[in-house]
Amino acid sequence: MTAQFWGHSNVSTWEPGQPWKHVRTDGSGIADVIGRVVESERPTRLAITFEDPAGATAPASLVTFTIEEYKDIVKLSIVHENIPTAEDAEAAALGWAAVGSNLKSLLETGKVLPQAPWDMHAQVRDTQMRARD
Repeated sequence: MTAQFWGHSNVSTWEPGQPWKHVRTDGSGIADVIGRVVESERPTRLAITFEDPAGATAPASLVTFTIEEYKDIVKLSIVHENIPTAEDAEAAALGWAAVGSNLKSLLETGKVLPQAPWDMHAQVRDTQMRARD
């Protein structure tokens, strides 16, 4: 399902300690992010590390997804910690907002947004990726 709203398939057994991969949906098999499952409490909590598959020296960041009931609705929280730079934090914030918007549209209408929402921030993402090279 992540391929529909995130543009990548997230592949894992989702068991603590196991790897996960953020794999492109273009058939290339390229994983743009990898990591480990830190915590998995289905269906309410998932914590995973985010790491550069190229083995960059930056320490892994940690993303925690929490789903909780709130009256008659559901609250999804995404907390991304240990982001190495302010520029990376800006790119991550824009990315999470885009992914969340696409997920919300899919859940409410059965369809994702008509354009990939992260493309609005492609310049920020591209600048961030060039800085890593």
